[in-house]
This record gives sequence, C-alpha cells and structure tokens, in this order.
Amino acid sequence: MARVVLDSITRRFNNVTAIEDITFEVPDGEFWVLVGPSGCGKSTILRTIAGLEAVTGGNLYIGDRRVNDIPARQRDVAMVFQNYALYPHMTVAENLAFGLKMRQAEPSKVRDRIETVARSLNIAHLLDRKPRQLSGGQQQRVALGRAIARQPQIFLLDEPLSNLDAQLRDDTRAELKQLHRNVGITTIYVTHDQIEAMTLADKIVVLNQGRIQQIGDPQTVYADPANAMVASFIGSPPMNLLNSIYREGKFWIEGQAVSCPERLQGMLRSAQGQRFSLGLRPEQIQLVSANGLACLEGIVTVVEPLGREILVRLEIPSQNGSSTPVMNLCVAPAERPGVGDRLHLSFNPDHLYVFDASTGERRG
Repeated sequence: MARVVLDSITRRFNNVTAIEDITFEVPDGEFWVLVGPSGCGKSTILRTIAGLEAVTGGNLYIGDRRVNDIPARQRDVAMVFQNYALYPHMTVAENLAFGLKMRQAEPSKVRDRIETVARSLNIAHLLDRKPRQLSGGQQQRVALGRAIARQPQIFLLDEPLSNLDAQLRDDTRAELKQLHRNVGITTIYVTHDQIEAMTLADKIVVLNQGRIQQIGDPQTVYADPANAMVASFIGSPPMNLLNSIYREGKFWIEGQAVSCPERLQGMLRSAQGQRFSLGLRPEQIQLVSANGLACLEGIVTVVEPLGREILVRLEIPSQNGSSTPVMNLCVAPAERPGVGDRLHLSFNPDHLYVFDASTGERRG
C-alpha cells in the first residue's frame, strides 16, 4: 500500500488540455472518489496515475517514488475498467490468477490467494465457469478479484458499477465499501454518480472542465459547497439555483422578494443592483398556507411520487417573458399537490446559499 501524490499534474492532447494543475494527496489506505460530469477529466486523471497516459506537466508520486517516466507495468497498480476486460477463454480461476502468474508467483501461493479472494467476494462456487456463463454482477466481482489478488499498492476503479442494474449496483456498492475496509488498499474511484461518491468516499474530488472545484469529505462538500457547480452537482435532487437581483437587503426573483440572511448583509452592503444566484436545497423548503409567511410562490408543473416522499417541480412565473425559473422541492405523500396548483413556499434564510452570478463563486 502507498500514498498517491499529484503535484500540478497537466495532460494535454495536441492543443486540447484535458486536465490542468491537478493537485491532491491520497493518504495510504484511504478511499477517494473523483466525481464530475462527463468530459471533466476524471478518467484521464485515473489513467495518468495508472501510466496509461503520459504526464505533460507536474509530478506524480506513488509512495515516495516519482513515477512520471515509469511504465504502467512497473507502477504496481491494479485497475478495474467499466467493461471488466475479462479473458473470455479463461475460467474464473484462471482470470483471477492471471496477474499472479505473470509475476511468476509460486503455484501453491497462487492457489491459496485465489481461494481467499474468491471466498471474500462470494464467487468461490464460480471458479470453473467462463465469463460468458456469469451475470453482470458476477463478472464485476471477478474483475475486482483479479485486481485484489495481485495485492497492488494502489487500486484504481473506472466506473466499475455503471453496467449493473440499480438494485445490483446498490448491493455491490455496499460490498465494495466492506471490501475496502477489510483489505485497506489505497483506492481511487471514478464515477459520474454523486450518490456513489457520497456513500463510498473518505474524500471527494469534484472536477469540472479539467480542473478541481473542491476537495473534502462527503458531508462537508454537500453542506459547504465552494461554488455553484459543486452545489448543483452534489445532491439528489440537486440544489435549486435561482437568478436574482440584490436591492436594500432583499434578493428579487421575478418580482418576489427573499430576505438576505443577516450574516451576509454587511458583505453585500455595496452590492446594490448586482446579480446573484441563490441556492436552496429541495429538502429545506416547506409548504405554507396562502396567508402564511411565504417567501416564494410558484405553479406546479411536474409531480413525481417516490414512495416515502414526492418530488415536485414548479415554475416561478416570469414577469418579462424571459425563461421561467424552475424549482424542485420534496414533500410528504400526504401533502401531494396537483399539476397547476399554486404553492406558497417558506424556508429559513440561514439555509440560503449565495453565489456570484458571473463566476459562480460562493459569497455565503
């Protein structure tokens, strides 16, 4: 096992910069997740650590060894791909043993290692089968097992659960977390699924357009997002972001006023007439009566029953014919509104996030 250090890593393809100035350190034995939208550079980072992509700028360390110019086969990392990449003509046992045999391990040690890994992944009864005889979930476990059997310093996973159905993905995610707890190998995991990131990670690295947006433990990234991109990407359903204009202690959204939190009034005293993006989590919004202390009003456009809660989408009517602001909120089944209903919404101003409208940077 070893730590992984990326020091100002950049990777360019001709005139295209895939990742730029990527800097973070994964301590020995921790589970870190790289998350972000498609094309943000997360798989490029993983492939760079593995040695499948060359470093254009910066320094990459595995343990105390600088590995910029060291080929992939000498980095002692194991990588699991989205498509599993199993050898179809080999049995499960042969697939699991392949990496050990390539390293010329003793046959008796290979057998013992394969049996131990197979039991830990609950695939011991599949050792004589070939990949075509396995389900998607079983193939995924074999791919994980092949990587684990080598006992590498670093474990790299590139969206390994994306081909599984929803229930199997949830089950395998829990098994993967338990497996890491038992094995303790330094792990870097790539996904576009923020739920996977939140549930698996010791630390999350949020990426966008080849740059790091924020690094932190899952709860901190959720509760204290650095910018509007992080705020809207982490969370399901995502944070509502509403365009507003600030005047005299209030944010105005299509003629409706939202009070500025007291903690921000001093900071925004000189921001009269400036535009801001207001962030509000759907679960922090409550329904109130028409004569209650409503903060905003909107008209329901979509109702999505989810069992224990209902996701409601509503629009705030536009005053000037521009695009209509859209909001999501979660309500209890007993409060289920209908499409076309006018809802009156309330929330604690202290739960309001304020972002600069042009840069997206957090103001409060």
